[in-house]
Amino acid sequence: MKKSSTVFLQVVVVLIGIVALAIMIRFPLTEGRAANLDLFSIYADPFLVYGYLASISFFVALYQAFKLLGYIGQSKVFSLDSVKALRNIKYCAIVLSVLIVIAAIYIRVSFNGNADDDPAGFIAVSIVTTFISIVVATAAAVFERTLKSAVDIKSENDLTV
Repeated sequence: MKKSSTVFLQVVVVLIGIVALAIMIRFPLTEGRAANLDLFSIYADPFLVYGYLASISFFVALYQAFKLLGYIGQSKVFSLDSVKALRNIKYCAIVLSVLIVIAAIYIRVSFNGNADDDPAGFIAVSIVTTFISIVVATAAAVFERTLKSAVDIKSENDLTV
């Protein structure tokens, strides 16, 4: 892979992180019930704090993807560091999907039947994001297994020379 394409992909990963962070900061201020609240009351909402804590695994996975692209740019694809980065991405995706399911269950259980509150939209988004996280975890697991076997073959060949 050319150095320019890995740098481009690293820039894309950084932009994804910046956009996600901007959405996480800006969205609570535009939400309907936040109109009459001060900043502390907005950001001290327990569900919002849970969302911020759950997003840590997303940002860790982005950082691991950035590192993996760095290894690819340095021609260190077949290294244990690349396998470790893929393993960390897999674990982050699994943790994120579990945390999203927990949030969806919490919203569904705490729904009190109020006509103004409809949890269907949030649950639908939760299902889609959980599916995406599971796909990412599965792809990372497949790539990790393939890369691990390639690293093993490479190390065996290095020893026989």
